[in-house]
Amino acid sequence: MKITVETTVGAPIVEVWKAYTSPADIMQWNAASDDWHTPSATVDLREGGAFSSRMEAKDGSMGFDFAGTYTKIVEHKLIAYAFGDRTAEVAFTPGPEGVQVQVSFDPEQENSPELQRQGWQSILDGFKRYVETKKRA
Repeated sequence: MKITVETTVGAPIVEVWKAYTSPADIMQWNAASDDWHTPSATVDLREGGAFSSRMEAKDGSMGFDFAGTYTKIVEHKLIAYAFGDRTAEVAFTPGPEGVQVQVSFDPEQENSPELQRQGWQSILDGFKRYVETKKRA
């Protein structure tokens, strides 16, 4: 059963899409907490293209590569990808309050579904803050 997290970003779809798919932007928002960061990211945004984000604790105590392959891309609407034996979909839906970004993913077995939901939601909340702050800058 997939886990779903979502937020509404108060910015135009073009800005939201770019921030979600640009390596330079990903390195700014992709962390579940303030003591983690993403020092590198690569994106080959096409079906069959690869992506990777290096996620590390800022103190250097641990890190991992979040990597996979894009399985479907519909510009400004949908990004689907496989990572390991799991899959995820990111849907972008413009509306009157901004763009709803909804991420649905297969859970892993090591951590509880609630812990995973909280972590992915925290990353998505950071994405929202980043895009909305960047927009005002």
